[in-house]
Amino acid sequence: MAIDVNGKTVDLDEEGYLTDLKDWNEDVAKVLASQDEIELTESHWEVVKFLRDYYDEYQIAPAVRVLTKAIGKKLGKDKGNSKYLYELFPYGPAKQACRFAGLPKPTGCI
Repeated sequence: MAIDVNGKTVDLDEEGYLTDLKDWNEDVAKVLASQDEIELTESHWEVVKFLRDYYDEYQIAPAVRVLTKAIGKKLGKDKGNSKYLYELFPYGPAKQACRFAGLPKPTGCI
């Protein structure tokens, strides 16, 4: 699988995650989100950027429980809850947000 982003081919694995994390940029995120019929808002970007920072620090994509707790600590309880995150990422906050962020599939996600 692959997507075209500004004339460049970006390879994806069979589940739609980047095969090379270095291929990520905001335009890639927008194309991946458009495949799921989502237009990224500032709230989406806040989570995507949080995930990229988290990955840089820990070298792992967090599962949904860890993500929820970590976002609550950093961005506040109103954003660190499953309801809020599922409204932004209806196909699963950890899986879908990590895909948009150009990260591997989170550990523990089916």
